[in-house]
Amino acid sequence: QVQLVESGGGLVQAGGSLRLSCAASGRTFSNYAMGWVRQAPGKEREFVAAINWSGSSTYYADFVKGRFTISRDNAKNTLNLQMNSLKSEDTAVYYCAASSRSEYYTGRDYRVPSEYAYWGQGTQVTVSS
Repeated sequence: QVQLVESGGGLVQAGGSLRLSCAASGRTFSNYAMGWVRQAPGKEREFVAAINWSGSSTYYADFVKGRFTISRDNAKNTLNLQMNSLKSEDTAVYYCAASSRSEYYTGRDYRVPSEYAYWGQGTQVTVSS
């Protein structure tokens, strides 16, 4: 089991920045590829960004490329998401999620929310226009 706790959400104006963090506990954090998934009101969960176990490979949804950066610190058991140039359409609950694998081999591995085995409780991000 892996326990995940997100922090860093809040209210920000359009064009602003936020940094989300996810603290992991339980099994060895570096064994898991990780991701961020978000869910806006009335919508399904959607993939935002993912990273392999070492941090050497990262993946992004097209709508956040160039604005968001995912990173991890395996020594501190922490996953981060730096969000810049935020837009009102980025408003959602953001979830940290751990894959059951250490590497992503296909797009489905990280793009499909049901592929993630462990989830945090989520943190609300609200972007005002």
